[in-house]
Amino acid sequence: SATGQPKYHHGVEPLVPGFSYATFGDLEDAERLIGAETCAVLLEPIQGEGGINLPPPGYLQGLRELTRRKGCLLILDEVQSGMGRAGSWYAHQIWDVKPDIVTLAKALASGIPCGGLLATPEVAVALKPGTHASTYGGNPVSAVAALATIATIEQDNLIERSKVLEVKFRTRFEALAERCPWIKEVRARGVMIGIQLSVDGAPVVKKCLENGLLVNCTHQTVIRLLPAMNLTDAEFDAGCAILEDAIAGLAG
Repeated sequence: SATGQPKYHHGVEPLVPGFSYATFGDLEDAERLIGAETCAVLLEPIQGEGGINLPPPGYLQGLRELTRRKGCLLILDEVQSGMGRAGSWYAHQIWDVKPDIVTLAKALASGIPCGGLLATPEVAVALKPGTHASTYGGNPVSAVAALATIATIEQDNLIERSKVLEVKFRTRFEALAERCPWIKEVRARGVMIGIQLSVDGAPVVKKCLENGLLVNCTHQTVIRLLPAMNLTDAEFDAGCAILEDAIAGLAG
């Protein structure tokens, strides 16, 4: 219900009522949709499934000011961008924005099913015992996996590694774009990389798979990469070589 992508609405109706969908990056559109009964603005600081779309300058800061002025909460979905993936523990820290609520999952426990919610004290006081429970919430296996993940990120300095990998990916594929005009844009923040094509990306996914590399194509024309932060230089070079060959092959 919360996503603005209609393809995820199909087959799961009826949707939870009360959601309006604003254009990402458009503050005026967001303000237009906020009414007297609006309780919160919810978004990804970096759109993951949307194709690694970065917020325009001032956008997140503008939303923070807008929600405060309108008396509603700012909720950031950091399921994909959190836990160091964007080159900071949380993507909102990059833009010096303090949300009221942050949601986490995926990388929180390195693949072990686990989700989390962070909230300011003013919001957390409303979460009374029993009102936010789940059957397996807080189970020891997931909790230990999350703690081990946090420790590994800190001990292995993986947030700094994600920054290094951002530069390496950006440099490599911007160079490829000079030879391949069907690459329209390379978007990267940490180990969240989107390669925007002007043609269908499905053949790239197929070619990479045939050569032992798993990549994802979203919105038909964006090759989306979300590699591990502990990716080695050798793995980087091997994977990029396969992907470069697949993208260059689109010329035929």
